This record gives sequence, structure tokens and C-alpha cells, in this order.
Amino acid sequence: IVATPIGNLNDMVPRAVEILQSVDLIAAEDTRHSVRLMQHFGIKTPLKAYHDHSGNDTVEYLIGKIQAGQSIALISDAGTPLISDPGYRIVDAAMSAGVKVIPIPGASAVITALSAAGLPSDRFVFEGFLPAKQQGRIKQLKALQEETRTLIFYEAPHRLLVSLQDMQTVMGDEREVVLARELTKTYETIKRAPLAEMVEWVVADSNQQRGECVLLLRGAVVEVVSELDSEARRIMDVLLDELSVKQASSLAAKITGLK
Repeated sequence: IVATPIGNLNDMVPRAVEILQSVDLIAAEDTRHSVRLMQHFGIKTPLKAYHDHSGNDTVEYLIGKIQAGQSIALISDAGTPLISDPGYRIVDAAMSAGVKVIPIPGASAVITALSAAGLPSDRFVFEGFLPAKQQGRIKQLKALQEETRTLIFYEAPHRLLVSLQDMQTVMGDEREVVLARELTKTYETIKRAPLAEMVEWVVADSNQQRGECVLLLRGAVVEVVSELDSEARRIMDVLLDELSVKQASSLAAKITGLK
């Protein structure tokens, strides 16, 4: 499983080049797209298309080749395969067939964007692409409204603005967002701003609605009440005289409405 550059071809790791030159066959998401990469590094290994619409016969063909003693490398159009890219089915089939799967690490837009976003990176969740239709997008964003981890999304350029507007509607004007666009390419842009400001900026500059986009959203801030008011304390003390801590706290929460 070979990671390839997400833009700048100089980000190709030497081990990846060696692997692609030495295997018997390369399974590529789009063989036409991958030709440029092959030509740049002088790789003459045959290519075979493997993508989301490939049937089981393609998977069986590739697994059969490996079982017959050949080696196959899997690449996507850019970045690390399987990260919102094709590959899951063939890796699953390979492992089920007892075929050894070896990852060759390299570029990944998710991690590249996170490293430069300036948002908390100790805990994060990758959500892939939001639904294309607004109803589904709003529903998914509402489900993530109270998520405290940094949220990371991929987004198509023609849906960037509407996705940002829906984030603003659900998450509020002040929730911080980072737009990481065209990473490692000529027009690389990384901008951090509150959602309301980001929406205005993207509306004012249509160039920001072009190219590959990663959106990173700051997680929700959980407010912790450090002290109970006197009445809540009194209720808790009375309940503790008769009940266990678990029972008392549960009943006190129902009476006061506090957690």
C-alpha cells in the first residue's frame, strides 16, 4: 500500500519509488492520472485500474496474481490509499486470503493539514466528506455539535462555501475553522478564522473555492460547573443520609436539573 504525493512530487519517499519500480504490477485509482508520476520517476511497471467501481472480479484477479507469486502495489490518485480513497475491499480480501499487506507511508492530506492548523491535535476525528445534500449535511453536523475533538473533513471545491455556511448555522459564528487548500501545491493556502469570518472571506474571493480542500473545525468547549449552589448542596446532603452516592447523585440531578 504505497502513499504518493498530494501535490509536490518532491514529497515522494525513496522507498515508495523503489517499491513501484520493483513490483510486478501497480493497481492505480486512475491509470491516466498516475502516468505523470510514473514518467517523473522513470517507473515502467504495468498499471491496472482499481477504483471504487471495480467489481469483485478485479479484486479476485489481483489477489490471484499475488497468490501466484507476483507482487502488487496499490496507489491512489494522491496521498495514502484508503483514506477517503479506494482500497479497503482489496486490503480486506488480501488479509482474508492470508496475503501479507505492507504499508509504505508517505503524504496524507489529513495529517498534513492538522500539523499546520494550530488546533488541538492530541485528539482528533476524521469525518471524510460531508453529505452532498444539505439535509444530510446538517444532520451530520448536528450529530457532531458537541464533539470535543478537533473535527477534520475533506470537501469538494464546489461545495466548500455551502459546507462552511452549514457549519456556521449549526456550530455558530464563533467556532474556529481552518481551511487548508491546495496543500504542497503552488497556491497552498492555510487560513484560520471564526466561521462567520471564514464564510465572508470565501464569498469575497472565488479563488478559495478551487482545488483540494481540507476543513478542520475546533471541537466543542465543555463548560464545567465547579461549584454547586447552596440549595443543590443541601439536597445532596439530605439524600446522602439515606442513599448511596450513586443513588443520591442520580436523584439530585433529576431534582435540580444539574449534571
